[in-house]
Amino acid sequence: MKAVQVIEYDEPPALVDVPDPQITGPLDVIVKIGGAGVCRTDLHILEGQWKDKSGVALPYTIGHENAGWVAEVGQAVTHVKVGDPVILHPLVTCGLCRACRAGDDVHCMNSAFPGIDTAGGYAEYLKTNARSIVPLAPSLEPASVAALADAGLTAYHAVAKAARVLRPGDKAVVIGAGGLGHIGIQVLRALSPVEMIVIDRSPEALALAKELGADHTLVADGSEAERVRDLTAGHGAEAVLDFVGEGGAVETGVACLRRNGNYHVIGYGGRLNVPTIDVISTEINFIGNLVGSYNDLSELMVLAAQGKVTLHTQRYPLASFRQALDDLDTGAVRGRAILIP
Repeated sequence: MKAVQVIEYDEPPALVDVPDPQITGPLDVIVKIGGAGVCRTDLHILEGQWKDKSGVALPYTIGHENAGWVAEVGQAVTHVKVGDPVILHPLVTCGLCRACRAGDDVHCMNSAFPGIDTAGGYAEYLKTNARSIVPLAPSLEPASVAALADAGLTAYHAVAKAARVLRPGDKAVVIGAGGLGHIGIQVLRALSPVEMIVIDRSPEALALAKELGADHTLVADGSEAERVRDLTAGHGAEAVLDFVGEGGAVETGVACLRRNGNYHVIGYGGRLNVPTIDVISTEINFIGNLVGSYNDLSELMVLAAQGKVTLHTQRYPLASFRQALDDLDTGAVRGRAILIP
């Protein structure tokens, strides 16, 4: 089959022929890829940022946002059959460790992460495990939801955490209305009646945010923290969801937070530099977010099937993977880029 592989870090990936994956265990599932999301993490992988964390041996196939149709199953797989449309939870988990047994499978002690530390979905087929397979409603096309497998799941995981403690009348600031943030805006609108303030540098992105349910939109021009204070009677917001995590977003987000507020770190690349006296004197909380659980993804697919969460996508043939990566790197993608084998 054809697959896009990292040959060397800091070098362009290549489209190569590799062996088709094979069923070797009773819970194995082979999926014919219908869509693979192109994520900024893929750019970081190519730059070598994940080299020490993943420990993966090169060459290997990237792509960690995957959906398609079941092509083959192991003898113990009973909840899906050949031909079923599915989306893949990004982790392959054991089901036996303490985290898995607690329903916190995102922190599985024995997980594999296709596209990060093992073969991923920039390919015609992908091998995964029955525990990672989420069946899709008939109304959902794999290519339309593929990027929800990681970007959408991460957004859902973070927003669901925030929504559990937000109340009617509370204010939430969303920083970033791009590929990740536009999903988070929809999830927040679906899960909470909170008053939503969205900040972004792009007027076009803010126009989309308004369409998706934002109550207020602010251009990031240096005055946004002050304007958030004006919108919150000088107190700041109960929650900040930072889908950017660099380029001044962190400083802005902290300045937008009220006493005892929650700062949800979702985007990454920058640094938190907050005096500890500010943390304890105002009891602000910093909360990290890494993808989400199988149940999070199942719940997100319910919202997708109800039409409450939709992806704006640009589609590329698998052979045009370099164009997709270049477009993402230069900011030319509106929403999410999807590779179609």
